[in-house]
Amino acid sequence: MERQYMLKAIDAALRAGEEILSIYEDPASDFQIEKKADNSPLTIADRKAHETICRWLSDTPFPLLSEEGKHLSYSERRTWETLWIVDPLDGTKEFIKRNGEFTVNIALVHNSIPVMGVIYLPVKKELYFGAEGVGAYKLSNIAACGESSLDELIAAATRLPEAGAHDKFVIVASRSHLTPETEAYIEEMKHRHAEVELISSGSSIKICLVAEGKADVYPRFAPTMEWDTAAGHAIARAAGMEIYQAGKEEPLQYNKEDLLNPWFIVETKHTETK
Repeated sequence: MERQYMLKAIDAALRAGEEILSIYEDPASDFQIEKKADNSPLTIADRKAHETICRWLSDTPFPLLSEEGKHLSYSERRTWETLWIVDPLDGTKEFIKRNGEFTVNIALVHNSIPVMGVIYLPVKKELYFGAEGVGAYKLSNIAACGESSLDELIAAATRLPEAGAHDKFVIVASRSHLTPETEAYIEEMKHRHAEVELISSGSSIKICLVAEGKADVYPRFAPTMEWDTAAGHAIARAAGMEIYQAGKEEPLQYNKEDLLNPWFIVETKHTETK
């Protein structure tokens, strides 16, 4: 199932990225910034990316849960065995700052587990994708898929995690949401490891850095929603990583009644940092 819908999700992410860049690269654009109920920003790029992804995935048999779409009640969602979970523009704050650190996130979730994920960085034209039974990959300088098959994309991509360990213990943390709890965790790791390096980044890029092997751990002790993590979680799982609930051996679960994630840690499975 994952292979069957991977190209569809990749195409949807690339098309949404094109819509986002058409606004991002327009010097006359003011992004038409609004405030949502939780005071987080919403731009015209969020809306256009959402509409594009909805169109591209509309011919699949699965319902779609998007940050920018209508959020149906759990009484209806609980019957969804398989669904798309989408963040059309993850990192809206980074988009508004024009620092390039925003992504398109598309995940396929089956029985509460993210089994396939696609993350696209429009500015860098970098694509991360992964699935159970397929593996995790990174493809740079990607254009539209065109007639490419999944096997051709995999052949052109780099398998994750990349070979070659780094000497330092690398922690990746949020550029916009570095909480006191996260700072305390970083201090604890400094006592456990001889050298600790901190990387700051926006959006789901942080999860990708762990899956890629460029970082050892990503602690997130601040609010996130399911669409922020589902695609990255699938890619991390395909790369041999996991996203654990903070302080527990249990991974994050999806399509819950409450779509808010608990605090979590992204890391290689069963490392000493838990």
